[in-house]
Amino acid sequence: MENYIDLLKLILPELIVDHFDLVNTKLEQEKMHLFFEEKSTSPKEYNNRQLISKGFLNEITIQDFPLRGKFVYLHIKKRRWTDKLSQEIIQRDWNIVAQGTRMTHEFAAFLKEINRY
Repeated sequence: MENYIDLLKLILPELIVDHFDLVNTKLEQEKMHLFFEEKSTSPKEYNNRQLISKGFLNEITIQDFPLRGKFVYLHIKKRRWTDKLSQEIIQRDWNIVAQGTRMTHEFAAFLKEINRY
């Protein structure tokens, strides 16, 4: 199974493979949709607090590198947590999307680089 994860890290952003579970896929003629949900492990920076997972934030969709001639769209649901004592809502600040785009950082950098030629 470890080889499978290593392969995914070559194809998808490592942050997503490490911290999200692939829960569904959908193939269309020219598109591949991959659906991810954040794993149910509470943020380490809040280890001193009692956190309860309270579902997900709204799904975001970002575009990644094409695979096998198909456009790839990553549908990502981030988890939200509630502090049991203070009732404060907590979420991780994943930096997945390149600023001003709906693409992964790597894909946006790639497109920027090829546009220079």
